[in-house]
Amino acid sequence: MEIYLKLFEVIFPVFFVVGIGYFLGKKNPKIDTSFITQFGANIGSPAIVLYSVTTTGLTFSVFSEYFFYYFLAIIGFSIIGIIFLIFLKKDIIMELPPFILPNTGNMGLPICLFAYGNEGLGVAGAISSLIILFHFTVGVFLASKKFNFEIILKSPAFYSVLVSVLILYFQIPVPNFIVNTTMLLTYATIFLILMSLGIALTRLKVFSFNKALISSIARVILGPVVGLTLIYLFNLNGIAAGVLLIQCSMPSAILNYLVGSMYSPKTVIDSIASTIVVSTILSFITIPIVVFIALKYFI
Repeated sequence: MEIYLKLFEVIFPVFFVVGIGYFLGKKNPKIDTSFITQFGANIGSPAIVLYSVTTTGLTFSVFSEYFFYYFLAIIGFSIIGIIFLIFLKKDIIMELPPFILPNTGNMGLPICLFAYGNEGLGVAGAISSLIILFHFTVGVFLASKKFNFEIILKSPAFYSVLVSVLILYFQIPVPNFIVNTTMLLTYATIFLILMSLGIALTRLKVFSFNKALISSIARVILGPVVGLTLIYLFNLNGIAAGVLLIQCSMPSAILNYLVGSMYSPKTVIDSIASTIVVSTILSFITIPIVVFIALKYFI
């Protein structure tokens, strides 16, 4: 019974805030979320990376290990994505991001925090830092079919990851005023972005449900299979392994849609939006199951 109570404590706050956003989006379809997007990209995400990586007791060794493990997971996601896209007769380059770049930030971070506390948040932050880097490098490359190094240099999140790695490697003490500031920004960002996810679900449309459902299965069902495979191959255990499993189970990130809308044609954007919506809705069923497994076997 205790594990079911813990599961409820982990899942309910996240889904409740998403529900608030969905309610607000339905009540006011014209509600402006551009502020949240700009805040999250330029201030919130860098703060989350800095706080979760440098102030939660995470070591450089654990950071580098799970950064690497999730890199292998992305390779696994890529192979699955390419196979599914060939089967669905879709663009295997422009439509690959929803398969390989899950929502490890908006949903993954708070779920790992509530499941495992600060230790879980630290490992989740290491994984999210990789996904953030990939959004503005590999994600842009796939969406536009060309690499733009200038985008990396203009990304605050890139410098946040760089600074965080240096702090971990050289074991530099973080001043309390930075800890306190990034903590406030982290929790504010998690709330705002979860709420914006709910709002987005009222706006993004599903254009081909059957194909979106197939793609979503690849993301939220085969994703955890990749995570469990890595856990088995590398004999991982404990909280960090649980975080890896949870982060592998996340639905497609909305940032895939935002990046795609800047570089890809409308047919591709519509397909990405469909996968994001269906995978997110499907994750309301799959995430509690994955979190239950993580809490029961990886603690």
